[in-house]
Amino acid sequence: MFDTMTLTKIVGAFCGAFLIFLLGKSLAEDLYYVGAHGYGEDKKVGYKIEVAEAAPAAAEAEPEVPFAELLAAADPADGEGVFRACRACHKLEDGANGTGPHLYGVVGRDVGSVDGYGYSGALVQVAEVWTPENLNGFLENPKGWAPGTKMSYSGLRKAEDRADLIAYLGTIGN
Repeated sequence: MFDTMTLTKIVGAFCGAFLIFLLGKSLAEDLYYVGAHGYGEDKKVGYKIEVAEAAPAAAEAEPEVPFAELLAAADPADGEGVFRACRACHKLEDGANGTGPHLYGVVGRDVGSVDGYGYSGALVQVAEVWTPENLNGFLENPKGWAPGTKMSYSGLRKAEDRADLIAYLGTIGN
């Protein structure tokens, strides 16, 4: 069935295919990497695009609205929608802790005061009471506001969403 001539043809075919592959690779390098194969350092590939200086972004930024005004205009119904992201770790029922402590009556509650939940200790060092301002700072950037906190959530970037969420949490248990 197999003789030496058949085996020689098969090995030769594989060697030939490999050589064609290497030749194709070399040609592709020459096509796409012009200047890399002996064309000299003085030759530059590409075009320089001149770009005008951009106007300062600070001049175009809108004035920041104080958080107290955002909280006064906040909609608890919108905050309930924002709370969906929190449901994975927090419960609203009194005493029902999840991955995080329950949020029943959190606005105005002492920081780190939920019985049966093991806090990291970082929160107690930063604040004593969960005021709307403290909640705003924590919800914006939990790890930045309370370094060492166990909360892994990256935070809510929009101030309006934070205000709506705090207004919603203020209606739960208060």
